[in-house]
Amino acid sequence: MQDLPVRLADIRDLFLARGHLQYTGESVSHLEHALQCAAQAEHEGAGDVLISAALLHDLGHLLHELGETPSARGVDDVHEYRVVPFLRGLFPDAVIDAIQRHVSAKRYLCASRPDYLAQLSEDSKRSLALQGGVFSPEQAQAFLGEPGAHDAVRLRVWDDLAKQPGRTTPDLQHFLQCAARCALAH
Repeated sequence: MQDLPVRLADIRDLFLARGHLQYTGESVSHLEHALQCAAQAEHEGAGDVLISAALLHDLGHLLHELGETPSARGVDDVHEYRVVPFLRGLFPDAVIDAIQRHVSAKRYLCASRPDYLAQLSEDSKRSLALQGGVFSPEQAQAFLGEPGAHDAVRLRVWDDLAKQPGRTTPDLQHFLQCAARCALAH
């Protein structure tokens, strides 16, 4: 295995230690979900920045333990914000902005695509309510003006596609090399 910068090694170690846990409400683990999301980004021709955001977008779930299915207990784990201090200083704002806004992108897509809400998993629908619900037209318009919003929408679409049991993807090391290429100089 090729050497990674220390902070990327911490990310690898977090995935190796906790990535086997089931992704709440889905039939895949956290690691499978992350790899599938990054593979979808790569398949669609995204660059290293967006592939890295796809890989890391739900890392906040692994940074703290709230037990099984927090949304079923009425808890929003705010994973999109919890991960920011862990990633800040390691990645450019473009990676962090897409990650930080992928939950808002779900709210935007529910407002802008009539069939989107019906396609969400039950856990995603529960968490949507905890995260503020569907955007109003004004909120949706304002969201599009935020840094990274358009990338967050792409990321959110990949997120929804990344829940297929048994799907083959490149391994974690492959995507960590993408992350290493876009990481800030230390």
